[in-house]
Amino acid sequence: MPLDMHDITTACPPLRTLLGDMDDHARARLAREARVVTVPAGATLFRPGEACSQYLIVLDGAVRVSMTGESGREILLYRVGPGQTCVLTTLALISGAPYEAEGRTETEVKALSLPAITFDALLVDSAAFRRFVFSAFATRITDLMHLLHQIAFARLDVRLAAFLLHHADIDGTLCMTHQEIAAELGASREAVSRLLKGFEQQGLLTLSRGEVRLQDLAGLRKIIDRAPHITIS
Repeated sequence: MPLDMHDITTACPPLRTLLGDMDDHARARLAREARVVTVPAGATLFRPGEACSQYLIVLDGAVRVSMTGESGREILLYRVGPGQTCVLTTLALISGAPYEAEGRTETEVKALSLPAITFDALLVDSAAFRRFVFSAFATRITDLMHLLHQIAFARLDVRLAAFLLHHADIDGTLCMTHQEIAAELGASREAVSRLLKGFEQQGLLTLSRGEVRLQDLAGLRKIIDRAPHITIS
């Protein structure tokens, strides 16, 4: 039975533009061949070396895409949220190459799933679908270039201070391990732990197991002021 695309766009407004721009034939094929899937939190969607057989558009929830080196060091590449797609999935479908990273659900995820054959057909036949796919691809490549610039050229203490300020809750508390913070910043756990302990010695924060509590927000902002172009989202 074809999907009710009206219900889907109501639940995920970012898809309204795509569906509004598609012609009747392409929209009907999407409704007929796509499926809505629900994946529990903590599930692995893909691993390095695996082939890709479907194109997912996230409707609700978040997918974390990361790479892990031989040393065990992990780097977060990006997250995929509502109305977004995974650039590595797009790349794998277009090129036929296997995945180079891992995708895991951070929350329960509801997604629109298109078989590879449907993705290929819509990419050829629908200008609106092509624009959606390549616009998302270009946006994510820009994000990855920004990440590369941050890792290569920005001081880690500045990036860490910005991350803490951005992600702490209203009480100044961040419930993350040093390893998790390191993965977000593309740094080693040892380097992050060393900086966090240095911040603690300066009275900027206090550390406990799996938790960072900010104490001196102004002091952390002074660190960021050394490089005002740094933004951590």
